[in-house]
Formats: sequence, structure tokens, C-alpha cells
Amino acid sequence: MSVWDDLVGQDRVQEQLGAAAQDADALVTAVSSGERVPPGSRMTHAWLFTGPPGSGRSTAARAFAAALQCTSPDRALGGAPGCGFCDGCHTSLVGTHADVEVVRTDLLSIGVKETRELVRRAQLSPAVGRWQVIILEDADRLTEGAGNVLLKAVEEPAPRTVWLLCAPSLEDVLPTIRSRCRHLTLRTPPVDAVADVLIRRDGIDPERAASAARATQGHIGRARRLATDEKARARRAAVLKLPLRVDDIGGCLKAAQELIDTAAEDAKQVAEEVDVKETEDMKAALGAVAGGRMPRGTAGVMKELEDRQKRRKTRTQRDSLDLALTDLTGFYRDVLALQLGSQIALSNVDVQDALDRIAGSSTPERTLRRIEAVIACRRALDRNVAPLLAVEAMTMALRAG
Repeated sequence: MSVWDDLVGQDRVQEQLGAAAQDADALVTAVSSGERVPPGSRMTHAWLFTGPPGSGRSTAARAFAAALQCTSPDRALGGAPGCGFCDGCHTSLVGTHADVEVVRTDLLSIGVKETRELVRRAQLSPAVGRWQVIILEDADRLTEGAGNVLLKAVEEPAPRTVWLLCAPSLEDVLPTIRSRCRHLTLRTPPVDAVADVLIRRDGIDPERAASAARATQGHIGRARRLATDEKARARRAAVLKLPLRVDDIGGCLKAAQELIDTAAEDAKQVAEEVDVKETEDMKAALGAVAGGRMPRGTAGVMKELEDRQKRRKTRTQRDSLDLALTDLTGFYRDVLALQLGSQIALSNVDVQDALDRIAGSSTPERTLRRIEAVIACRRALDRNVAPLLAVEAMTMALRAG
């Protein structure tokens, strides 16, 4: 088992990262001895991983970090870095390596304060490994100010620091940052490869694994969740019934409200699981006295925590809505395939009757307009339009076709 095993369907990217990890050793030796960097080195200080959701951007970054920290004895004999068994590989993959910092956010954005802390850490020398590796999984969520703070660190990197940035596309990252990174593009993994991973690594029943991989169109994380979470399957089934419920205005408004309510319920569930414990831990750390009374001077800290929890709840609701809209887009994509007589595999064969009914009662032109309505709804949510208004406008457009 190597560190690359979870990187599904990305052979070209794996080859490039493996070659860079091999060259990294020579680069460390040159830096440590004050020599010139070896010519033609495939290693560099900043990388940008882009690709559609579920392609494995963060998985690739973590695997590369593990390969850079690999301490396998076989390497002295010419073995490839990234064995997957040594302490360097294992701790990097599970997130406990002292020199691998993984940064993700459950909020809508990453601000200047958090980015400055990252830049400060980037200036430190590695504690136990050969490299200081910082993985920024949500580089597309950097505010403009945070991006400018990060730019300075990427322009003038510490000798043994590597930045690994992940974003959906090049356009999601400031031009000044992406121009200083080596860019790798990941593709959507093949459905069969995703199903194989679910069977091999997660022990999921082959039929369910194949169904989940097909339904999520190759999105590894969503496929795993769909295959293992009964609630996720129930929510998806409810979303796929929506196209049959928008025959009149009342049905449109009711379907929109139910989508919003489901997203709100997801956010509430996350809050119940995380916020209560987080609040209690904070109170204990601040020295809350018997009866829950807080010491003086701590009100600001608690208010900051509450604001953070509210922002996290907003993002959770948006993510839940976006997932529903993605499923809806896949439904109409299958409808369009049926209408055009395409031979591509359908993603939602479990609702074949609904697909046939919608395909037979409309035209390809109407289906395309419905897909555009779903995309417009996602864009409206990105612009902070009130979720209920955006979804109601979408369901009305679905009815009109």
C-alpha cells in the first residue's frame, strides 16, 4: 500500500508528483549545503491542485506531503518515496505529522488573521521532517486581503517550505498567486474506479458501491457518504422526486420550502453535534464558575465563538442546498440523454420511471432551460441571495420549462 492508493484515476498527476518527490531529496541537500539547486529539478515550493469536486484535490496534496516526508529505508536503495508504511507517511496521511499543516474551513471564507498565522508558521524550519508542508484545502475561499497576505509568502518562500493549494479552478485563485505555483489539473475519476475503491477500502457491498459511484458521477466523498448513510440516500430520493411535483404554483412553492427546510435541518444537526461541545470546552478553558457564570472579560471571546458558529451554520446550509442542486442537475442531464438518444450511462437508473416520464412529456430545449435554471439558482446562492427566494425562482422556472 503506497500513499497514492487513494488517488483514484489520476495516473498522470501521480507520476508528476512522484517524480517531484524524488527530486525533492536533492533539493534539500543543495539547500542545506548552500549549493545551487540542481538544474531541471521537478520540485518547486508552491503547487496548485485544481479539478472538479470529488476529483481528489486534497487527497493528492496529502499524498504528496506524505511522499515528501517519507522515511522508508528503501529510499537509500533507490526506492520511490511514499511507501505508505513508515512513520513519515503514516503521520502525514492521518494528520499528526509535526511538519504537515492541513488547513480547511467550515466557514464561508478564510480571513486575513488566519492567513497571517499560516505565513508565520511557513517561516519556521521543519521540526522533524525534511520539509515544512502547508496544505490549504480551500484556497478558493481566501478573501482578497488574505490572498494578498499569502502572496508575499509564496513570492519569497522559506528554503524548506512547500505550499500546496487546492481550488476548483484557476479562476478561483488570485492571478498573482497562481502564476507563482506549479499547476496540476485533476479529472473526475471513472465511475468503475470509484466503485472499486469503495469495495476495496471501505468494505461496501459491490452493488451498493456501483450504485453510489454512478449516482454521484464519480465524486468519491459523496459516493462514500451515499453508500454508508441511510439519511443521505433518503434526502437524495426526496430531491429526485421534485421534478414530478412542480406541475402547479402551489407544488413549486411547497417543494422549494421543503428543500430549504431539509438544508436547515442538516445545519441544525451539525450544530447539535459540534456547537454544544465547542461551547462547553470554551467555557471550561475560560474558567467558568459553578452555575455557568463566566469570568469578567470573557464576553468578547464567547461572542466571537457564537459568530463563528453562525457562519458555520450558514455554510452548512449552503453546502446542503448545493448538494441537492447537483443531484437535480444530474437528473435533468439524464433526461436530456434520453431525449437525444445518447448512449452514455445514466446516473439515476434507480428513478428510471421518473426519467422516462419527464423525457416523454417535454423537449430537449425545455430540459436545457431547466438545467440553466438550476445553474442560475446556484449562482444566486453564491451571490448571497436569500435561499428561499432563489429556490422558489428555480422551481417556478422548472415548471415553465
